[in-house]
Amino acid sequence: MLEKFLIGTYTKKTSEGVYEMTLDTSKKELLNLNLVAKAGSPTYVAVSKRGILYAIDKESENDQTVGGLMVYDTKEKPAKLLQKVLKPGSSPAYVTVDEARQLVYTANYHTGIISVYEIAADGQLTLCDEVQHTGNGPRPEQADGPHPHIAEQTPDGRIVVADLGNDTVTTYDLHDNHLSEAAVFTCEPGFGPRHIVFDAKKRVAYLVGELSSNVSVLTYDESTGAFTLVETLSTIPNDWTAHNGAAAIRLTRDGQFLYVSNRGFNSIAVFETSADGHLTLIDNVPTEGDFPRDFNLSATEEFLVVVNQNTDNATLFERNATTGKLSLCQKDVFVPEGVCVAFE
Repeated sequence: MLEKFLIGTYTKKTSEGVYEMTLDTSKKELLNLNLVAKAGSPTYVAVSKRGILYAIDKESENDQTVGGLMVYDTKEKPAKLLQKVLKPGSSPAYVTVDEARQLVYTANYHTGIISVYEIAADGQLTLCDEVQHTGNGPRPEQADGPHPHIAEQTPDGRIVVADLGNDTVTTYDLHDNHLSEAAVFTCEPGFGPRHIVFDAKKRVAYLVGELSSNVSVLTYDESTGAFTLVETLSTIPNDWTAHNGAAAIRLTRDGQFLYVSNRGFNSIAVFETSADGHLTLIDNVPTEGDFPRDFNLSATEEFLVVVNQNTDNATLFERNATTGKLSLCQKDVFVPEGVCVAFE
C-alpha cells in the first residue's frame, strides 16, 4: 500500500517549498521526494478534502516582508497556484481547514493575530475576522508579547488557541464566522503552550508546553469551553540539562497512546493513556536527527514519520498498536529543512 504525504519546510538553505513523499507500507520505506508547490518557508500546511492546499508563505515585496497563505490545487502536478493571501508582516505559524463550516484558521506567532477565512467554491479565501492577542510570560522567549501557536477546533466546534507567549489557552465561540471569547485557561508561568489535541470520549485535552518540555492533561467542559488542569508530566528525562523544546503532539484515534517530539533531546516521547485520560511515559525514542519539529501518524497509524529540521532528514518508525512502542524502519532519508508532516 502506498500512502502519500506532504512536507512543509523552511527555505533558508536548499528547500524550495512544499514537497510530497510516498510511504510504501509493504516495503516499510519512504520514497519519491518531489517538489509540488513553491513557497517561501511553508512551515505549516493543510489540505482540504477537495485537494486544495493551504500553505504558509513568506515573501519580500519592495524590501518589506509579507506573510500569509498560498492556495494551491493539488489535483494538478505540480500543484496549480490559485491565490496568494499576503499582507505586511511575518507569516503565520499554523493553518488548518474546518471542513464542516468551510473555513480556514491561522495563528500568527509573530503578530499575535488569529485569522478566520471563508473558503469559496474554488478553494480561494476571503478574510472574515481577526483577533489580536496581548500579554506576555516570564521567560525570555515570552518577553516580546503574545505568540499564538495553534488555532484548532474543539470536539464541540469551538476554536481553541494555545498562546506560547502569554501562557494561555483561549476557547472561542464562532458565530457568523466571527470569534468571541468563551473561556481562558492560564498555564503555570513559563509553560509556553504550543499545540493541543483532544480525546472527545474521555473529555480531556493534552497540551504540550514548548518552553517547559511538559505535557498537561486538561479536562474540557463543553458547556462552557473551560479547561481544568489534571496533571503535568515531563517529556524528557530529569537529568537532561541541555536545551530542549517540546514541539508536535499526536494522539491515536483510539485514544490509547500520545506522542510528543522533543527538539534538543531529539526524541519522540511515548505516553500511554488510562481510561480517565491520565498519562504514563513509557518510552523516549531517538529521532535519528536533529530538531524534530513535527511528525505524524500514517493513515492506518501503523507508521510514524518524523522530519528533522537541522539535519535535513526524515525517519520512519513502525508502531505497535498494542504497546504503542516505536521501532526504527528507515533513517537518513533526505528531506530539506523539513518542519511539517501532513498525510493527504
